[in-house]
Amino acid sequence: MVRFGPAGNCKTFYEAGYKSTIQAAEWLHLIGLDAYEYSFGRGILLSDDTAKIIGKEMKKYGISISVHAPYYINFAAPTEEQNAKNIMYIINSLEKLKLLQGDRLIVHLASRGKMERKDAVALTRSRLVELAKIIEDFDGYLCLETLGKENQIGSYEEIIDFCTISPKFIPTFDFGHINSLMQGALKTEENFKTVFDYSIEKLGRGKTEICHIHFSKIEFGSKGEIKHLTLEDDKYGPEFEPLARVIKDYNLKPIIICESKEIMASDALKLKEIYNSI
Repeated sequence: MVRFGPAGNCKTFYEAGYKSTIQAAEWLHLIGLDAYEYSFGRGILLSDDTAKIIGKEMKKYGISISVHAPYYINFAAPTEEQNAKNIMYIINSLEKLKLLQGDRLIVHLASRGKMERKDAVALTRSRLVELAKIIEDFDGYLCLETLGKENQIGSYEEIIDFCTISPKFIPTFDFGHINSLMQGALKTEENFKTVFDYSIEKLGRGKTEICHIHFSKIEFGSKGEIKHLTLEDDKYGPEFEPLARVIKDYNLKPIIICESKEIMASDALKLKEIYNSI
């Protein structure tokens, strides 16, 4: 089953009179969505009590909830002190994820800073090996995300390689990020198939089939991602229809989270409509 939902609460949610994420599950159910991503991007500020209530509501309405770990995690950070903090952020996020009754933690892995890319990739990989041992009893997935800027570690090839480290690691294909990093290269079904074919070759069908997907159109420049847009934009890609056709052709069952600017839920419904029309 393919699920669709927003990353967080959009302006439409608040314009409809809703005020709290506790109400998000009911609203999503009413409008026809069945996934939701809660962000700890700027910090893990959610209380345990509120997390339990949100989790109960998500389960009640059949909404699959995922969590995005803090954006400031960097497994290519130069010191072990910084890496210890990375691991703490992951563990704390997983604890909240459990209270929310979710099983997917999405992670931005690294920025290379002044390091050579190959050195930053090697350091990130070694630390993910360490992390895999620490979380081996976690009942769920770390969804390692493709990133959209040249100085970040997270091309789709790098992410797929990292996902070979542990059964707990699956890819988050952010196709807006991939398109930005590749300077607008995602245009046709064949372009999207290239990503999934590589994943199936390296990870197998099982992990590829249940991948996490972020989708939005993103403005990009010579160094990659600049800012998120809405589906109405006609200058930057990618378009969803060729991706939707590949998901159906390959019989994939991802969770698809829309990250459009401000109108994530409205655009998530558009993605679902496109998918169902094929």
